[in-house]
Amino acid sequence: MVLADLGKSINQAIGGLVSGQQDVDEQALDGMLNEVSKALLKHDVGLRHVAALKKNIKSSVNLENTPPSQRKNVIQKAVFDQLVALVSPTGEQTESAVFKPRKHKCGVIMLVGLQGAGKTTTCTKLAIYYQRRGFKTGLVCADTFRAGAFDQLKQNATKAKIPFYGSYVEPDPVVVASEGVNKFKKEGFEVIIVDTSGRHRQETELFDEMVQISAAVKPSQTLMVLDASIGQAAESQAKAFKEASDFGAIILTKMDGHAKGGGAISAVAATKTPVAFIGTGEHIYDLESFTPQQFVSRLLGIGDLQGFMERMQSLKLDQKDTIKNIQEGVFTLRDLRAQLQNIMKMGPLSSIASMIPGLSQFADQMGGEEPTNRLKVMIFAMDSMTNKELDSDGQILLREPSRMIRIAKGSGTSISEVQEVMTYHGTMANIVKQVGGRNGMLNQMQNAKGPQAELARRRMAQAQAQAGAGGAGMPGMPGMPDMGQMAKMLGGGGMPDMSQMAKMFGGGGMPSMSEMMNMVNNNPALSNMMKQFGGGN
Repeated sequence: MVLADLGKSINQAIGGLVSGQQDVDEQALDGMLNEVSKALLKHDVGLRHVAALKKNIKSSVNLENTPPSQRKNVIQKAVFDQLVALVSPTGEQTESAVFKPRKHKCGVIMLVGLQGAGKTTTCTKLAIYYQRRGFKTGLVCADTFRAGAFDQLKQNATKAKIPFYGSYVEPDPVVVASEGVNKFKKEGFEVIIVDTSGRHRQETELFDEMVQISAAVKPSQTLMVLDASIGQAAESQAKAFKEASDFGAIILTKMDGHAKGGGAISAVAATKTPVAFIGTGEHIYDLESFTPQQFVSRLLGIGDLQGFMERMQSLKLDQKDTIKNIQEGVFTLRDLRAQLQNIMKMGPLSSIASMIPGLSQFADQMGGEEPTNRLKVMIFAMDSMTNKELDSDGQILLREPSRMIRIAKGSGTSISEVQEVMTYHGTMANIVKQVGGRNGMLNQMQNAKGPQAELARRRMAQAQAQAGAGGAGMPGMPGMPDMGQMAKMLGGGGMPDMSQMAKMFGGGGMPSMSEMMNMVNNNPALSNMMKQFGGGN
């Protein structure tokens, strides 16, 4: 996860304050604030921003008039609110910063920024972002200054299967931009993204060119692409571009692995300009919309269930057959392959884990290439199976080991890797068998009331624990809990009931921090998940 070290440091500071003691005094609060300040300064957040955050937290926490049992929640809420304010232009949500295209309407987005900020790559990422949400998207290369710019955009667009326009012979970027936008407009494109030359704030000719392109294509929104690794210097660069080009929002790139990312976000917020997106890696899918409250939730390990659901919805995953099978108590190898493919579509495993409450502590362990490669190996193995094998419960492979030998040879994997697929499938199939079907726990929970409903939920947790007793961890995720550990993490109480989930995912958006804390404290499952954020009550 982006700035994971910062999140851990802040959590440790808060956890040291609220765990093991109910009566928090002013001295303990000051000590916690000093630790939080050190963590922010270490990650290049500006001194004046840190001083303001510390002062605001101190003034908003009135320990004298707060019952000891409530001091933990009050402090957590104050830290959360001030971190949100730190990365917000106005301390409010910035959903409006993200351009919202409309079906059958044409919108033009122009990207500007410094040389080397990753503008051309970001153009492709942004095009994919809108394409995955169902919009007809095209790319225009108006960067005629940098040699190879059009080739780079052409290569990226071809890989992502996105239509593009550019020219090897036309030297005037205004002409190229105008022709490309007009072409895509005639063809009914809904989102047209224009890439421009990188420029420095002192290059007046390039700034004039940027203004001319803007006048020619009349963008619906202009986005500035800014390298997050420059930290506090982002503020002066953003202000210079703001004076020359009235861009509406900023995309921060190279946020993965850079301690200066925290400084860049706070610096940009100081310009009163919202951050629309952050680039979180080199992969073409590594672009996330930025909302301060959701970003801070992930930073502190609370998770981002709303962002998780939005990502799921954007992928338009077809799981009708799998859901039908689970309801009937059946889980085939084809169902397993579909689920692993869906996980791959969602992006880096570390990013997925950081969005789910209780799993964010494993996000670092799922970083890098190894977990993703292990998932790929499992999918490769299943790609070499016959339809008969995929639609089976896997027993046919156990009865006829020669099939596993054939699958390993055909997929370029080892027999042990095929056996790993079978082990994990067996674990999942065992859970589904107990959960689905006429006598399964899903049906019992749906029909049960009162004590019977609670008994069904406990049986569900016990089934998970039994399924995980064999030690089968989550596939390709070293250090991830097995199903038994997951059941323990949930405390046997199951996930939040549907009214709580509806509250979280409903039209009202994310719950407030106080609502979230109340929901956590009143639900054993979420309460256990939140132990790493400040300990128990």
